Order: sequence, then C-alpha cells, then structure tokens
Amino acid sequence: MILNPLRAKLAAGEVAYGTMIMDVRSPSIGQIMARGGCDFVFFDMEHGPFDLSVIADMVKVTRLEGLTPLVRVPGDAYEWLVRPMDAGAMGVMVPRIETKAQVERIVECLMYPPVGVRGLSADKGHNDFAAQGMWEFAEQANKENLIILQIEQAKAIENIDELFSVEGVGAAILGPNDLAMSMGVHDKDTLAALESTIQVVLDSAKKHNIPCGIHIANLEWLIEWQRRGMQLIAYATDIAMLRSGIQNAITKLKDSAKA
Repeated sequence: MILNPLRAKLAAGEVAYGTMIMDVRSPSIGQIMARGGCDFVFFDMEHGPFDLSVIADMVKVTRLEGLTPLVRVPGDAYEWLVRPMDAGAMGVMVPRIETKAQVERIVECLMYPPVGVRGLSADKGHNDFAAQGMWEFAEQANKENLIILQIEQAKAIENIDELFSVEGVGAAILGPNDLAMSMGVHDKDTLAALESTIQVVLDSAKKHNIPCGIHIANLEWLIEWQRRGMQLIAYATDIAMLRSGIQNAITKLKDSAKA
C-alpha cells in the first residue's frame, strides 16, 4: 500500500495546497493539478456530477502522480463513505457535520477492525490492485486514510470541541459559504463577519492537534489564515479557475481591439 503524502506533510506540521474539482470529468485533471503544484485535490461528489466510475478513473491517475486524491462525499451513509475509499481515494471530507455521535459513527464506518466496522476488500484501487495480507493492509489503511470533517453548520461551532475530541479524526476544513447561511450571516463581506467564528474553530483544532484548513477563492484570506496556522489551503474550484482564466484573456483581447 502506498503511503499518503498529504498525511505525512500534515504530520510534519507543513502546509498543503490544493483545490476542488467540481465539474471536469477527465482523468487528466489530476495530472494537470500536479503540474500546477497542488499537494491534493478534492473530487466533489456532493455538488459535482461525478458517479463512482468517474471518481475511480480520476483517483487512479491522481494517485499515480503522487498527488493525494480526496473525495467530498454527498453524506455520511456507509456506502457513500467507503466506496470512494475502495476506489482509491486517500481520504474523504464529510459535509454537514454537527454532533459527536455523528463523527463517532463516521470513524467507525471508515476504520477497519479492530478499530471500526468497515468491510474489507484489499486488492482494489486503494491498494493499486496488489495482493496483500488482510491484517497488514487493514492496519496500514487505518493509519494512512484521512477522515476530514467539513465544518459548515452553526451546530458544529457549538459542538466544536466535542467533534475534535473523537479519536480518528484526521483534519477539518471550514466551508464559509454554508457556514454563513447556517448562521444567518447576510453581511456583504462574509469572511470578515465570520472571522471570529473561524478563529474559534482553528483554536480548537490546534488544542486537539488536528490539522485545520479552509476552502475559499479569496487569496488574501487564504494567505491570512495560513499565517495564523491553517495547514490545509484549498483554493477555488476548477470552474472558477477556468472561468476567470478565459475571462481575463478575452477581456484583454477585446480591450486591445478598441485601442
């Protein structure tokens, strides 16, 4: 079983950089993001159009590039949690986290015995189709796989210390947009309005020795939260980057034609 480079980087106290793939369905996207300098990518099964077969293809190429493939799953049902992992994802981010009991069940589902109850099929995408003894594989997988909580609900903020106290949680990432909606924040500058709340989450994560991060398209805020100690820096999405790239180029071309 290959080791999870993102887990190693986080354990060493380093910062990791990546993005969210929401719409591009080509397996080559992992190669492209690797060439761009990413340490990880999220493949979005919550809001994206991807079924499991597409995820499996994209994850395989991403693994071969030495880039950590992560999947944002649609929910916390057992099959949503474990099937992307069997396909080769090195971690999952679970949205709409709210309670300690929910986190405990997620950990139980994603960990192999004796820690959890995950069903075993060792020679799949998560082991690059190599044969390996089941107990050796299970022990390695329990150490290498990354369980990421997405903090995006007001109730999660209320319970944040309890959520981070659950053994097996590997990291946490804030989702500012849904968090703002959940808290009823209508301020035009959403990030500024959420600053103190985000700091509460980061402080709790540090207390529990859990790597914390944020997913936003605002580079200045990403730089600021990196400065404050966040380790998982997720910038924008494939959609946003494609749109802004072509928009900037076309705007310059049109403006030059008017000159």
